[in-house]
Amino acid sequence: MTASPVTLVASDLDRTLIYSSAALQLTMDDERAPRLLCVEVYNHKPLSYVTETAAGLLTDLTAADSTVFVPTTTRTREQYHRIRLPGAPAEFAICANGGHILVKGESDPDWQRTVADRLADECAPLAEVRAHLVATADPAWLLKERVAEDLFAYLVVDRAELPPEWTKELAAWAEPRGWTVSLQGRKIYAVPRPLTKSAAMREVARRTGATQTLAAGDSLLDADLLLAADQGWRPGHGELADAGWNADHVEATAERGVAAGEEILRRFLRASETG
Repeated sequence: MTASPVTLVASDLDRTLIYSSAALQLTMDDERAPRLLCVEVYNHKPLSYVTETAAGLLTDLTAADSTVFVPTTTRTREQYHRIRLPGAPAEFAICANGGHILVKGESDPDWQRTVADRLADECAPLAEVRAHLVATADPAWLLKERVAEDLFAYLVVDRAELPPEWTKELAAWAEPRGWTVSLQGRKIYAVPRPLTKSAAMREVARRTGATQTLAAGDSLLDADLLLAADQGWRPGHGELADAGWNADHVEATAERGVAAGEEILRRFLRASETG
């Protein structure tokens, strides 16, 4: 008996499937606003939401026998575990921008070793990059400085005070050292180039025997994921939209904000049913 084809769906979370209050971008009248479901609480406060319609679509997607849904995020493992998505629990998840593959909630040690070897061989050490960030950031706009999973660094900034040229200068400094820079909301990420969501997605596809890969994401850190997938979608908002980023097999949603999450899930369902 021939096994059914497997579709792997790798989707970014923040500002792609789930949305903070600031990122919802609700433009309709109050009486027509969608009902929301909270999917993340932190320090007793609701943080992230999906629409009730999106919750139903995600439940349908995760219930399909031939579909493997893989949350794919730059969040650390701790930050990812705060999220309670609707539908069946994900067997696989990708955290820390590809630094960790979670299998039933636990980080896979073989993948950790693979990532560590690549970073040691292909880019400058985290300590050098972090030192440069701290030395060049201006306290007038720097709010916080953080290291994620001992893999990459990011700054939380006051966007109104951040000089646009600073991020460009940082990217120019980081590029020959094998690092990339991405500005997302109030965060500036410095990430090693070998640390990618696409590499982790390919590994999960190999393990699951996937014959089709679908992906979605809104930031420059998602570009490699979208390029590696057979089909991809990006929201009508976000870093990729602002940059006018496109690829032949990647479509932009007509919707922006939380409604784009619904549209992406509908596309996932349609493509997985016909793939």
